[in-house]
Amino acid sequence: MKVPRLSSVAAVLLTSLAIAALAQDKKGVTQPEMNYQAGTSPLASEPMVQSTNPKAPPMTQAEFDAARKIYFERCAGCHGVLRKGATGKPLTPDITVGKGTDYLKIFIAYGSPAGMPNWQTSGEMTEKEVDLMARYIQHEPPTPPEFGMAQMKSTWKVIVPPAQRPTKKMNSYNIENIFSTTLRDTGEVALIDGDTKKIINIVKTGYAVHISRTSASGRYLFVIGRDAKINMIDLWMPTPDNVAEVRIGLEARSVDTSKYKGKEGDFTDKLAIAGAYWPPQYVIMKGDTLEPLKIVSTRGMVVGTQEYHPEPRVASIVASHFKPEFVVNVKETGKTLMVDYSNIDALKVTEIGSAPFLHDGGWDSTKRYFMVAANNSNKISVIDAKEGKLAALVEVGKIPHPGRGANFIHPKFGPVWATGHLGDETISLIGTDPVKHKAQAFKVVATLKGQGGGALFIKSHPKSQHLYSDTPLNPDAALSQSVAVYDIKNLEKGYVVLPIAKWADLNDDGAKRVVQPEYNKAGNEVWFSVWSAKNKQSAMVVVDDKTLKLKAVIKDPRLITPTGHFNVHNTQHDVY
Repeated sequence: MKVPRLSSVAAVLLTSLAIAALAQDKKGVTQPEMNYQAGTSPLASEPMVQSTNPKAPPMTQAEFDAARKIYFERCAGCHGVLRKGATGKPLTPDITVGKGTDYLKIFIAYGSPAGMPNWQTSGEMTEKEVDLMARYIQHEPPTPPEFGMAQMKSTWKVIVPPAQRPTKKMNSYNIENIFSTTLRDTGEVALIDGDTKKIINIVKTGYAVHISRTSASGRYLFVIGRDAKINMIDLWMPTPDNVAEVRIGLEARSVDTSKYKGKEGDFTDKLAIAGAYWPPQYVIMKGDTLEPLKIVSTRGMVVGTQEYHPEPRVASIVASHFKPEFVVNVKETGKTLMVDYSNIDALKVTEIGSAPFLHDGGWDSTKRYFMVAANNSNKISVIDAKEGKLAALVEVGKIPHPGRGANFIHPKFGPVWATGHLGDETISLIGTDPVKHKAQAFKVVATLKGQGGGALFIKSHPKSQHLYSDTPLNPDAALSQSVAVYDIKNLEKGYVVLPIAKWADLNDDGAKRVVQPEYNKAGNEVWFSVWSAKNKQSAMVVVDDKTLKLKAVIKDPRLITPTGHFNVHNTQHDVY
């Protein structure tokens, strides 16, 4: 791989010094971290106005557009839409122009110990593209358009009005054991019968569905794509399919529905909520039609520094079981918002500060405490949904990524919640019982050794004696294509490895990354996606949880890039 061409002797010397420094410090960042930071954004296709800086190197409109596309596909997930900094450092002209093109080319090409991928030496970018990006980030960042009520209403469709929907279940499926599986690159979800292992329907959705959520009643399935499109699927229909859809922004990750039933009223299935990456906002909708009702911006001050941030992204949302509240987690500001939806015309929001950058998490076994990863702070924030306050900030491993996490009874420490990590091989077990195990409450009581970094999901089940952890972002194929399984009653003996991709017996050289263990309703099967490229064969693998033996392989040409999958019953009742 060629070193970027430089324009002076001083620049050549700078190159040598930078390479030497990176050679010493590079081990500070793992490949899984780099894979995670280099996230894509649907904003690459959005029209924006070129904004030039007279002090920056010149660019043609074609060059600017090409660089903008690269930036949103590879860089915005880390540095932010407006380049103000997110999990990565700011890349605004007041910083980059002073560095100069040659300097910037070096660090784009070789990466940095802070977590930026080595784009050129890894082969991900050409020398020409590196030069293009070094010039691009010296110009003013283009701003994507806002997305308000008028834009949302223009995308809102009620395909089957509530009055025309079934009044009772019109199919013979065991709805509670249906799996909703994301077909990432085709903009679809596969509804799979957990009993027969057959595909019920392939439902058109937004691009790269991030999560599926079940309504409180269990009737409706809500999915949200990274392009911020929400689809509402009625599981009572003869063939479950879309009944409503809306787009709540230009990029998004999270959706949920109201679950509270108590003295303040019965809000089950009444409202839905979704959070956007761009614009930074959340939207409350009608639960039966997705009609947008209220938009709330999340722009504001960062916890600790109290500096203004223009694009705090909404990372995850869950519905409280204790109050008529949505728990909204905002990445860049490090805030959890307890949104009281009992009267959305007089909305009340309790703001709880913890640590940046809040990402994803799940409830403890009592569903009182929400455990959310502040991933680049290497902490788990514990939110008390009953008292509406921060219960604890727990130091864990490097870049925690729990998915929903895993709850189980530790033989010594009682109830614990577990998270794996993207940046190291550890699994942290956090005590969650402040009544009977007060000394261990909201502390790391044990640390397990896993296969390696690059873990995305960890899972257990109340009826299981096992704990599963994947490692799909690990660069070692042996690790990304398998899972580690622990015996909860004997954690000290370590893990056994299940060769999930090998069991899938796929007929090509696809990546075969194994992702997201998910139990069936009974808790006696664990499902895995074997995820390869769009032009390669993928599959679902089902394991017998008691014997840890292969039970079934689901292959179908329609299963294209399967990633996340969600069991209806477990998602409805927050079982993990």
